[in-house]
Amino acid sequence: MTADALNAPQREAIRYLDGPLLVLAGAGSGKTRVITQKIAWLTGEAGIAPEKVTAITFTNKAAKEMKERAAKLVAGRAEGLTISTFHALGARILRQEARHVGLKPGFSILDASDTAQLFQEMLKGTDKSRAKLIQNRISLWKNAVVGPQEASGIAADDLEAGAAGIYAEYERTLRAYQAVDFDDLIRLPVELFESHDDIAGRWRSRIWHLLVDEYQDTNRCQYRLMKALTGARASFTAVGDDDQSIYGWRGADVGNLRLLRDEYPNLKIIALEQNYRSTTRILAAANSVIRHNPKLFEKKLWSDRGHGDAIQVMACRDNEHEAEWVAARLQAHRFEHRGKWSDYAVLYRGNHQARAFEQQLRAQKIPYLLSGGQSFFERAEIKDLTSYLRLLANQDDDPAFIRAVTTPKRGIGGTTLEALGQAAGRRHQSLFAAIFAPGIDTELAAKPLIAVREFGQFINRMEHRAGREPPGQVLDDLLRAIGYETWLFETLEPREAETKWANVRDFVDWLRRKGEDEHKTLIELAQTVALLSMLDKQDGEQDAVQLATLHAAKGLEFRHVFLVGAEEGILPHRESLHDTGIEEERRLMYVGITRAQMSLAVTWCEKRKQGREISERQISRFVAEMGDDLKRLGQQGAAAESGEARAAGRAKLARFKAMLAGEEK
Repeated sequence: MTADALNAPQREAIRYLDGPLLVLAGAGSGKTRVITQKIAWLTGEAGIAPEKVTAITFTNKAAKEMKERAAKLVAGRAEGLTISTFHALGARILRQEARHVGLKPGFSILDASDTAQLFQEMLKGTDKSRAKLIQNRISLWKNAVVGPQEASGIAADDLEAGAAGIYAEYERTLRAYQAVDFDDLIRLPVELFESHDDIAGRWRSRIWHLLVDEYQDTNRCQYRLMKALTGARASFTAVGDDDQSIYGWRGADVGNLRLLRDEYPNLKIIALEQNYRSTTRILAAANSVIRHNPKLFEKKLWSDRGHGDAIQVMACRDNEHEAEWVAARLQAHRFEHRGKWSDYAVLYRGNHQARAFEQQLRAQKIPYLLSGGQSFFERAEIKDLTSYLRLLANQDDDPAFIRAVTTPKRGIGGTTLEALGQAAGRRHQSLFAAIFAPGIDTELAAKPLIAVREFGQFINRMEHRAGREPPGQVLDDLLRAIGYETWLFETLEPREAETKWANVRDFVDWLRRKGEDEHKTLIELAQTVALLSMLDKQDGEQDAVQLATLHAAKGLEFRHVFLVGAEEGILPHRESLHDTGIEEERRLMYVGITRAQMSLAVTWCEKRKQGREISERQISRFVAEMGDDLKRLGQQGAAAESGEARAAGRAKLARFKAMLAGEEK
């Protein structure tokens, strides 16, 4: 889109450079366009060097899309631009400043499953749900830049007091492993910059203008990083929407919008209210719902995309009927409009709701994609290979060492690892370093010591090659040397082994291409492996219905949306019935409504079966808040379907199925 095709507030946001700027970007108002056009404006008309412009967003997918769009606009000026996630930027800062925070540049980044495992080890004998609560509490403290000592002082109950004690132990363990978790990638740079102004100044000199996407999703730590990187000059553009702040449960702080207003008296605020996505009817319902929340900033979305179809509200007998109705309605609607399956989405509050819809879609042979499934990196075979990569980059990474030395099995078991762990503990060394420590032969039996030393020497040889040779070649040789493919086929059923080996090959090929494209060695790739994403591999355009939670659907749009399970206790969630909880649930409803471009159907059940129990349900309060311009269907609807209408519907579906059968022949 050219600058001429932008609307007036978009143009103003792009050209404003006189101080801090908050762009209130309503749903579907073209926020990514504003950010990418502003990058083009900064590096073009404003004459700022591309390497002095940094844009930050939250997901690898969003960063990738932004890079691609910006590259088209700035043509030859893309070299030097920084467009990354908050975590990738934090990792880059820590790699360069590692010694100032007591790390070596090759430190490991532990993912969620690695840290969960650490907590399980530290909390042996503790109930799993309690361990999870402790882990979450520590994560929230880190997001608020609260250290172990401060946490002890502010602990509000027994759980928090226990968590504060574990927090200190967890930090010591991470440092011993020369590792950080995802929260540390933001927290450690903030603590570094706030205690060393000279280092902060060096980074500020590299960033003339900072753009922050999805600002409403920032936590307090990310806000402080933004402040530290922009300093007194405050040359930044924050783009966000207080009506779409739905991540409070993981530390996002909608209060950061208030902080901007309070801490930057000269803050310029520009609201983007023209929606390019949805019909007037859909926007009217969204505006009607969200006005029940207290407003920090006023805005009202509008659209010139026409009035659009009536929003349907369907009262279903039970969850089985709900899934049947959605599948039948979706199938008939697609046939009538000659659409694609990918035009449709079924959105719900919790993952547990997906199963009934999956069963119905499978029964009707409707292709679908389920978002929020197992991440590629969570698969055992990928974690096996990444444990080797992490060990090549950081030999002090004990969790990676334990996984790599025991996969495939090489005669090194729990007894050996326990003895090695005790020896390492006495020497204050990592497990890897202890293999070659003087006197270790008196503490480990001869046979297992030979096995672990052979492994250590193999890793040393591979590390030497990994810093010099092409990544693909080193990985191929590593897999061949450890006999990974043979081990898979010896220990698993042939079909499962084939699938796992294909995933490994995919991963190796992807790293090979990444190494070639970015001119990186395997060591350099290994250092960022926890931040890498296979999204660009998995996101291929598929003609399939999207099943997704409302949280996962944020940022997406679909021609036709089914928003299901709109009941009290589900949406709003039963655990969110306090004031701020209801406000966030209402924002979730707003996000769901504004995913729809052309049509929206909302469903709820009069009875819902959960396990063996059947309970009476009530329609969500949010449906009444959508206003009166709704077409109510089902047993309790004011415009309930008559027997005649149902018969006509059945006849229509029968004709449709007959035509489909004819097409298949």
